[in-house]
Amino acid sequence: VQLVESGGALVQAGDSLSLSCTASGLTFADVAMAWFRQAPGKEREFVAGINWSGRNTYYADSVKGRFTISRDNAKNTVYLQMNSLKPEDTAVYYCAARYSRIVATEDRDFESWGQGTQVTVSS
Repeated sequence: VQLVESGGALVQAGDSLSLSCTASGLTFADVAMAWFRQAPGKEREFVAGINWSGRNTYYADSVKGRFTISRDNAKNTVYLQMNSLKPEDTAVYYCAARYSRIVATEDRDFESWGQGTQVTVSS
């Protein structure tokens, strides 16, 4: 199984950014996906999750209303659209796959992880 994130960049506060994660080696339509992030000196935290069909999504309170998770099962890809970015959104963003159609919010519930992509938001 391989998850490859892309789209990380250095942006200014208020900007938008879109992350992508393409999966291989698994049946993408059978897995729930999520984005987590880890800032320097902090624990990894849940950002957003999506069930197998894309009908159910979940967000951390800190990003609700600003970030949108979506997926395209035909392309084996999950996306994270990030709007109104803040300096506190600065982190390495990881996508993760859970071998269940139901999303979870704890990182211990996800079996496969990408290598991460850096998002830096300057003030």
